[in-house]
Parts: sequence; C-alpha cells; structure tokens
Amino acid sequence: MNAANSTFLILSSILVFFMTPGLAFFYGGLVSKRNVVNTLLSVFMICGLAIILWLAVGYSLSFSGNAFGVVGDLKAVWLHGVDLTGLTPTKITNGLYLIFQMMFAIITPALFVGAVVGRIRFKFLLSFIICWSVLIYYPMVHMVWDNGFLANLGVIDFAGGTVVHINAGVTALVLSIFLGPRRKFGQDTEAHYNVLWVLLGTAILWIGWYGFNAGSALAMNDIAVQAFLTTTVATATSMMTWMIIEMITQGKPTLVGVCTGTLCGLVGITPACGYVTVSGAFWIGLLATFASYGFISLIKPRLGIDDALDAFGCHGVSGIVGSILTGLFASKQVNSSIAQSGLFYGGGFKLFGLQLLATAFTIAFTAAVCTIIIIGLRRVVKMRVDEQEEALGLDQGEHGEVADYTVPMSKELSSMQAHSEEFKGQLSQLLNHQERFR
Repeated sequence: MNAANSTFLILSSILVFFMTPGLAFFYGGLVSKRNVVNTLLSVFMICGLAIILWLAVGYSLSFSGNAFGVVGDLKAVWLHGVDLTGLTPTKITNGLYLIFQMMFAIITPALFVGAVVGRIRFKFLLSFIICWSVLIYYPMVHMVWDNGFLANLGVIDFAGGTVVHINAGVTALVLSIFLGPRRKFGQDTEAHYNVLWVLLGTAILWIGWYGFNAGSALAMNDIAVQAFLTTTVATATSMMTWMIIEMITQGKPTLVGVCTGTLCGLVGITPACGYVTVSGAFWIGLLATFASYGFISLIKPRLGIDDALDAFGCHGVSGIVGSILTGLFASKQVNSSIAQSGLFYGGGFKLFGLQLLATAFTIAFTAAVCTIIIIGLRRVVKMRVDEQEEALGLDQGEHGEVADYTVPMSKELSSMQAHSEEFKGQLSQLLNHQERFR
C-alpha cells in the first residue's frame, strides 16, 4: 500500500462525504421557512440510506462482473468474496477505493432533491432513491467507470459529468414534470429561509469538490494537482461570469446568484478536470455558466416546469456542457492515459463524437428508466402531498417539526398580562403588610 496515495484518498473521501451536509445547508437556505426541516432531512438521510445500499448491492452491481456491458452482477453482495486488502494500480486498497466510490453514491441522489422540495411525499422520495440507485446509478457507474460499454468505447469522465451531474439533473427534470408545479407557482415568491446558509453550503461544497475532483486521480500525483488547479480556475471563472451577467441584466449582483454560478463552474469542470489545461478550464467555466444562466432565466420560465431549486438548470445543463466540451479541450499532454486528445488539441472528431454519444445516451437512459420507476412506484406509494399539507408546510405535515419556534404574539401578550397581574397582587400584599407594620 502506498501511504501517500492512501492518505490522500482517505482525506478525499472525507471531503466528498462532507459535501452532502453542505448541500443540505445550501438547499435548506433556499427553501421557504415551512419546508426547511423536510429539505434538510431529505438530503441528510441519504448518508445512511446510500451507505447501506452500496454495501448490500451497489458495489457489486457497479464493479463485480459484467452483464451486457451495462451492469455488474450480484456475486459481491454485502462484499462477499471482495478482497478489501488487495491493491489497485495506484497502490491503494480495494477497501479504500470502495469507500471513495461510496461517497459518490451518497451525494449524487442528494442533488435532485432540490427540484422537488415542498411537495413530494417523504416515503415516495425514500422509495424512489432506492429504485433509482439500483436501476440507474449503479449501472451508470459500471458503464463509465468499470468495464461497461461506454468505457470500452473510449468515453472519458474524470469525476462524474455523466455518472453524477447529467444523471442527477435529468432525474430532477423528470421528477419535476411528474410532480407538477407547487401551489401558487409563478404567482408569489416566498423568501429564502436563510441566505447565509446558502453561502455556507456553497463554501462547503467548493471545499469538498477538491476531494471529488482531485481525489478521482486515485493518487497524489500530477493529475491530482492538475484537477485541483482546473477546478479552481473554472469555478472562479463561473462565479465572476454569473455576477457580471447579473450586473448587466439586473443592475446588481445577488449572493444567491453568485453561489449558483459557483456551483455551475464546479459541475462543468467535473468531467474534464483531469484532462484539460488551465485555459480549457477557463472556457468550460465560462460556457457552462452562460448555458445554465440562459436556461434558468430564459428557457425554464417558458417551459412552465417547476424545478424548485434549479437542480437541472445547474447540474444538468452545466454537466451536459462540461461533458461535451471535454471532447474539445482534453489533452494528452495533460493526461497521457486517454487514447486521443480533443478536437481543439489535434485529436480530431473521434473523442468529441464519443462525448456527444455518452451525453445523449445518459440523458435518454436516465429519462426512460426514471419514467418507468415513477409510473410503477406511484401505483403503490402516493407521490405528492395533498394541498392542505403543502399549504401548511412539509416540516409539520411530514415530520411534526419546525425550524424555528416562535410563540404567537397573542400568547406573548397573555403571558405578559398574567405576569403583570401577579406582580400587582404581590405589590398590593406588600403595601398591606407595610400598613400593618406601621
């Protein structure tokens, strides 16, 4: 075992795990006050659910065997027969690689929660994540990162453009379509619960993303350093691009907008971070932001689809752009492990065509299987809360909890009056005792 590589992967795994609580803060800060607890719980509970699923069947379906180039087998259920101490090519143990990949299985379904907040029934979401992980996520991992047909064709995805972001983004879009819009959608805008949480969540996600992207090198080497650098450049570019667009179109920047732009850069560079130069990272961050901003501000309102927190607009659109642009900006000088460079670095159209194919396949596969899961699942589990519960808020309706407890004003006044009467009585008794003493 290589101690440096192993230490690096342990740290990276911790950072990726930390992203999910960070996402909970990000989404929790954006929703209305009535749905904060539900949003936090819907994201955070995946930490437990995804770990159990990954150990039970996820690792086996992702990395054991090969059925038709689409999915693994069930020979390694509950890690049966897995040599956790065996070494990978970068001299980390199989157990450590399993842990690192497990963290990706946690954060990915958490991403699409943002699209359905405020109206999806918690039991349906729980059931859907189980089905989605088994039927969509694990096969995508196998197809792209193991010995599936996309990997064998030469498709490249350094840290999850197709497997994570396009996958989760398209899922968010399909769920939004089936759920329908929130009550009073487009009529009034409820205030964000806590914009400070949005900034906190964004900062945690950015920090965690270094484990996500640099850690995908699976070693402390030049590729990890390059992924760290390109991630930083693309994210900074995306942040500033979004801010400038807002200043031009709206006359002033917003904190929520800047945080959204930051995430677009992180998403866009993810599939390319270990393959592109600094200049390539700059253009990916720039173009991903323009695409996401254009979709969210121009196209989404015309579609009438209520993706509540723009999970598709951010993760789906920027993930699609990043995956395609990898076929343009990838360079063998940066990473010699790829078969050919991208179009802009003398590699011809082959890699670009493969990236287009992988992107189109991921969109179609995810949308089709999501539709089947939803149609089948909602026959046995109610998908959406009723109108009364939605108006009340899912915090109380689904969980019987609230983020903040504020005593109603009438109760405060009654309490003050009661204390006032009690004080008057005590004062009167004191005066009587004084008179008697005299």
